Amino acid sequence: MAERWSFQWRELYSEVVTSGLCTGCAGCVIACPHDVIGYNHREGEYRPFHLEAELGPDDCVHGQKGCTSCTRACPRFRSWEPEANEHLFARSREPDEMAGIYSDIMLTRASDEMVNHMGQDGGLVSAILIWALAAGYVDGALTSFIDGTTGDWRTRPGVATNSDEILESAGSRYTFSANTLALDEALERGLTKLALVGTSCQSSVPPVMWTRRIGKISKPFVFNVGLLCSKTFDDSIFSELFEAKYGLDRHQMVKMNIKGVFQIWMKDGSYHEVPLKECHGWTRAGCKHCPDFAAEHADISCGGIGAELDWTLTIVRTELGREIISRMIADGSIVARPGDSDPGAIELMRKLSIKSRQRWPDWAAGTVRVGLPAKREPTAPKA
Repeated sequence: MAERWSFQWRELYSEVVTSGLCTGCAGCVIACPHDVIGYNHREGEYRPFHLEAELGPDDCVHGQKGCTSCTRACPRFRSWEPEANEHLFARSREPDEMAGIYSDIMLTRASDEMVNHMGQDGGLVSAILIWALAAGYVDGALTSFIDGTTGDWRTRPGVATNSDEILESAGSRYTFSANTLALDEALERGLTKLALVGTSCQSSVPPVMWTRRIGKISKPFVFNVGLLCSKTFDDSIFSELFEAKYGLDRHQMVKMNIKGVFQIWMKDGSYHEVPLKECHGWTRAGCKHCPDFAAEHADISCGGIGAELDWTLTIVRTELGREIISRMIADGSIVARPGDSDPGAIELMRKLSIKSRQRWPDWAAGTVRVGLPAKREPTAPKA
């Protein structure tokens, strides 16, 4: 008999929030039916906290009464990975499936030159969202925008419901936006069929909710686009590294990318490179134990890790993902070619997936580390 799910904020706080496993995905925040979990979306934080003071920060009155929504929504609580895999694929990940379960890998790019230009690495994600809206699969997308009130590359979660808003949100920032937090805005606008675009930790939120039977809060999520992600950076990297050392004003930046180095384009047309090793000190705390590089629980996972700058490595995982990609290829919305035409990209995906899984601590759920190469024992010094 399955164990009765009785875990509440108390367990989440000790096992995830304060242990280092919390990625800041905000799944627990949007799932809380009592609105007692807040979120620090600022430098050095990016994690949830409890709003009520009765039992202190590590317990919850509603949890004491039987509410378990926060742990049901958390994609880092207990056996999250095999649970999501069973729901999506009806099986567990095999040891050699280090990048998760998938049915196909290809390289794709948007056919529309405007979408290709404004998007990242071929504009696939933007093309998918525009197409899915037009085809009626979704009526909105939870994604991230640059905060127009500051104009300095600070990100904010938001809702896109048309092609203009999708293109406004296009591009990568490499700092963190908990896009799940845009759910309230979407519901207030009467949207019922949502695409979630997010980093790998966020893309595990819907299937974890579904498999743990959280209820109606999970129903609006109908399509899931995951972004390949080895880490994101704390927002302070702009002032403390890019501006302090390189004189790059965040207000003057127009585009950024990571291709072995941190690439930055400025409004004056200049281009700059910052060595990635200099950026590591600003790695967001929530990324340091994250094991999922390849967004293993999305319908479609996307990332610009190929040899060519204007193509997206595209991992098709679910039947819905295959249906949408196949229809887009058929009607010419995207151009596609086999993934093995760039074998280096597939090998890099595997290496980065292994590297990410190695960050998952030994004391947490062991299923995440299945398939990792055995640790080398130190050799005894020669006499």
